[in-house]
Amino acid sequence: MIEVQDLVKWYGPTLAVDHLSFDIPQGKIVGFLGPNGAGKTTTIRMLTGYLPPTSGRAVIAGFDVLKQADDARRMIGYLPETTPLYLEMRVDEYLHYRGKLQGMKRTLRKQRIEDVTERCGLEKIKTRVIGHLSRGNRQRVGLAQALIHEPKVLILDEPTAGFDPTQVSQVRQLIHELKGKHTILLSTHILPEVEQIADDVIIIAGGKIVARGAPAALRKSVGIQGAVVLEIKAAAEAVSTALSQVNGVKNVQVQTQSEGWTHAVVTANAGEDLREPLGKAVASNQWTLREMRHEAATLEQFFIQITAQQTRGT
Repeated sequence: MIEVQDLVKWYGPTLAVDHLSFDIPQGKIVGFLGPNGAGKTTTIRMLTGYLPPTSGRAVIAGFDVLKQADDARRMIGYLPETTPLYLEMRVDEYLHYRGKLQGMKRTLRKQRIEDVTERCGLEKIKTRVIGHLSRGNRQRVGLAQALIHEPKVLILDEPTAGFDPTQVSQVRQLIHELKGKHTILLSTHILPEVEQIADDVIIIAGGKIVARGAPAALRKSVGIQGAVVLEIKAAAEAVSTALSQVNGVKNVQVQTQSEGWTHAVVTANAGEDLREPLGKAVASNQWTLREMRHEAATLEQFFIQITAQQTRGT
C-alpha cells in the first residue's frame, strides 16, 4: 500500500533523508519513530506530495507521488503535527469545504460529516467556530478532515498532540478501530502509544532506517530484558547478597522502605526467567514476600539504546 524506494532528500549541503526504502502492507499500523532531526517529517512531506524528493520513488496505493500526484493525494488522509485550519470557519463548514476539495458530492459529504464528527468526538461542537476551540479539539477537527474522504492510507503526525489522558485513550481506540480498513503510518514521540497499537515499527536516525520490526522483536534483538520487582521483609544488604547469588541474575538494586521492607529490582541475563528461582531464594531464607511482579522491557528502552548506538557510530 505504501512503497518507498531509495528516497533521498538534500537541503543544500545537508542530507536529510539518506536512501530510505520500506514498504507497508495494506491494513497495517506502522509506527514511524526517530529522534528530532532524524528525517521523519521530511519523509512524511515527501510521501504526501508536499515536498519533492531529490531522488528515489514513493508509491501510495499504486500511484507514484510525483508522476500521479493528484491520484496519490486522493488516497491519503494526512494529519500534520500542526493542522492548518481556517479558524474563522465552523467545524461542519470546514469539513464540508474539505470534502468538496476531495470531489465529494454534497449528499455524501453530509453523511461522512455525521460519521467523522461522531468518531472524533465533535458532535457537540460541530457548529462552533474553530478559532474558539481548544488545541485538543482543533486536533480532533484535523483528524476528522483526514478521514472525511475515507482514504486508503492515513498518515498521522503526532495525532494526540495537545490531548489530555482521556482524549489520548479515545484516539488510541479510534486508531484501533481504523485498523484493517486503512493503512496507517503513525509518527509520534509517545512510545508507549506506538507499543500498544502498532503492528510494526520503523526507527530512523540520520535519515536512515536503523531498526524495523514488531516491538517485542526489536526489544529481543538487542537483548533488552525486563526486570523482576520484589518487596521483601528483610534487611536490604541481606536481600542484595542472597538474590545476587541466584543463577542468571545480572544486577540487583535494593532500597530500604519503612517497617523493615526492602524494595528490590532484579535484572536477568539474556533469556532468563528469574521468577521461580527468586521465589525459592526468598522461601529458603524464610522471608515474607509482599510482592513479586515482572516488568517487561519497553520500546522506549530499545529506542534509547538503538539511537544512542547510531549517535556513537556503532
